[in-house]
Amino acid sequence: MRTYAPATTAAVLSRLLEEPSLRSAVVHHEVLPERPADSVPFPDWLDARIVGGLRSRGIESLYRHQAEAIEAVHAGEDVVVVTPTASGKTLCYTLPVLQALADDPSARALFLFPTKALGQDQVAEFAGQALASSLQIAVATYDGDTPAPIRSAIRTAGQVVVTNPDMLHSAILPHHTKWFQLFEQVRVIVIDELHTYRGVFGSHVANVLRRLLRLCRHYGSNPVIVCASATIGNPAELAAQLTGRPARLVNRNGAPRGERHVLLVNPPILDVATGARASALSHAQRWALPFIRAGRQTIVFGKARVAVEILLTGLRESLREHLGPRSRIRGYRGGYLPTERRSIERGLRDGEILGVVSTNALELGVDIGSLDVSVLAGYPGSVAGTWQQLGRAGRRLDPSVGILVASASPVDQYVIHHPEFLLERSPEEARCDPDNLHVLLAHLRCATFEMPFEPGEVFGPAPADDLLAFLGEEGHVRQAGDGRWYWSSENFPASEVSLRAAAPENVVIIDTTPNRPRVLGEVDLFSAQVLVHERAIYIHESVQYYVDRLEWHERKAYVHKVDVDHYTYANRAVTLKPLDVFAEAPATGGRRVHGEVMVASLVTLFKKLKFGTDENVGWGPIDLPELELQTTAYWVTADVATGPDRGRDAWRRDDLDVALVGAGRALQAVAAVLLMVDPRDLGLVSQVRSPHQESPTIYLYEAMPGGVGLSERLWARHDELVVGAAGLVEACPCDSGCPACTGPRLDPEVDAKALALRLLRTLGAAAAPGSSMPAAEARVA
Repeated sequence: MRTYAPATTAAVLSRLLEEPSLRSAVVHHEVLPERPADSVPFPDWLDARIVGGLRSRGIESLYRHQAEAIEAVHAGEDVVVVTPTASGKTLCYTLPVLQALADDPSARALFLFPTKALGQDQVAEFAGQALASSLQIAVATYDGDTPAPIRSAIRTAGQVVVTNPDMLHSAILPHHTKWFQLFEQVRVIVIDELHTYRGVFGSHVANVLRRLLRLCRHYGSNPVIVCASATIGNPAELAAQLTGRPARLVNRNGAPRGERHVLLVNPPILDVATGARASALSHAQRWALPFIRAGRQTIVFGKARVAVEILLTGLRESLREHLGPRSRIRGYRGGYLPTERRSIERGLRDGEILGVVSTNALELGVDIGSLDVSVLAGYPGSVAGTWQQLGRAGRRLDPSVGILVASASPVDQYVIHHPEFLLERSPEEARCDPDNLHVLLAHLRCATFEMPFEPGEVFGPAPADDLLAFLGEEGHVRQAGDGRWYWSSENFPASEVSLRAAAPENVVIIDTTPNRPRVLGEVDLFSAQVLVHERAIYIHESVQYYVDRLEWHERKAYVHKVDVDHYTYANRAVTLKPLDVFAEAPATGGRRVHGEVMVASLVTLFKKLKFGTDENVGWGPIDLPELELQTTAYWVTADVATGPDRGRDAWRRDDLDVALVGAGRALQAVAAVLLMVDPRDLGLVSQVRSPHQESPTIYLYEAMPGGVGLSERLWARHDELVVGAAGLVEACPCDSGCPACTGPRLDPEVDAKALALRLLRTLGAAAAPGSSMPAAEARVA
């Protein structure tokens, strides 16, 4: 017997808004009206078979952005298509490719997707369109899961090759002589999910594309490049950075949209003195449950793997108690095996799965069908990411609901109280730095291995001769008598370059519960230290596993199934050492500095926290090696006196410690807003007496190897940053500091808010009295 009754999305929302405890938490409710389609007829040059195939699938015309994109590609122009989720971007590149193959079956196309899942999803979509068009086209995925016998067939006969940047970098470009049919005949290169190619990953991919286009020129081809992206602030600029070529921007969305409700929700304050709020996870669960019980397909996004498993466990338990569709709720995140993920995607498309709890793994365009409701447990860290996740609901013309539930973090609290930040502001600008010297040198090695360099040949911003001479000193390359540069090392350079992370290895998780141990999933090295340390509770698909041992050097964690009422949370201690100063200048009350730093992180202990209440029920030590990250940072030093013998204005050491942490957290939150980046891209370290600066210092470091230029922009905008941080702390309604401004209060007797403001005013915030958080329209320099 079931006790849940089907209802429309609008009816469930209306019922929820009548409940006082939920209604009072709604800070803003925006209704985005229904929008009709802006359609145009098929162009005359489009092959009749392709038109017939589209009509057989119920497509009688093109949206305006689709028509504009395929006309540009047909004219030989590079294109970047930027429209919201579910607006039909796929046809913008599949139609030109189908047309090229209809005209000439010997033509080739290369599709690049950031993940294997997305690539496999698009193979099925393209093959279906080709079949409907009565075109015999060999389309295949070439990734790490492709069996060896099939690989050789794809190399010789694959008309459309679907892969990811990692495989292009390590398996296709170094072996280009086996792929000569592709390189000679490639007409179209597709780069989907362009907005994901930012930061270090984007810098690497830009250099992979430099190598790809260099080989295309060698084989005599000049393909058109079609980029597709979610809404970002600088799509044409990013496409030019990645490809080295200008692209025509297509951004007039012609797709229809049903009515969409966007709710910004702030969980209630539980303790006015400390500013503690109800958990965003439990509040998100309260909003999602009624929709799932009413049979509305719902996706809940958590910001981290542990958050996903806590939400999944809570939803399943609630549905078990009320005889709801418990088995139809699934989790989806990195660490699940590919077969599990494919089965979840299929279940969402065919309606078998009613609810899914996911990290941002489902933010990208994997086809999961038409969902009704999207609930975000915490601000995803960017405007673009927020709309990507909210856009997962409303893939039909029916009404849809998107709910953002704020956590207690300063950035979340700013966003929730400034609806214009989300609703009226241009999304972030995605940045990458292809000319980062570390990255450029790594790919110059790979490019020389692939093909000798001519004297004066340009690779990146300038001729490569000086850099090649440097590599020659290391013995990797040599200049022959003909003046060309040749690879001269026995090493295979591509295998030594990871596109995505500082540490390419993962830790494999092995379940020893059954008679025959099985692989449960895997996690990256950085996450492994906090998720699968010995005695941790690792949660997978809401099932708990106890970690018996972690063999760090073998990269294996052994676990067995348990049923306990708590989960584990590990503390990570971070130390920082400056290596070099790139720029330094005096600032009000101290100095501002931009330079290179070494960040070492060590996981030292873990806590056992009860589900639901987060009550601490125990702890234990962790013994694992330190991980190091070399990156760039911005830091500010304060010229303040400490100690009782230094005068009336001197700081007590304990007070200064609290002030540095509080001011640092506020600076970190404002930096994320000023630069429009994910708050997790910037790490924070504060030191009362920095051994390197001899004075109190706050460091904001970039959380990726080598950095991508964020710290340099913070150094340039130092004054705005300090004034904005003071405004954030001052405007907070708490009495003496809380998680929304200065961070969790460690000592209830200490006024962290007043101390942080005193320090920020010393650093120049007083120069602009009454200033508040930077305006929502603040743009990246």
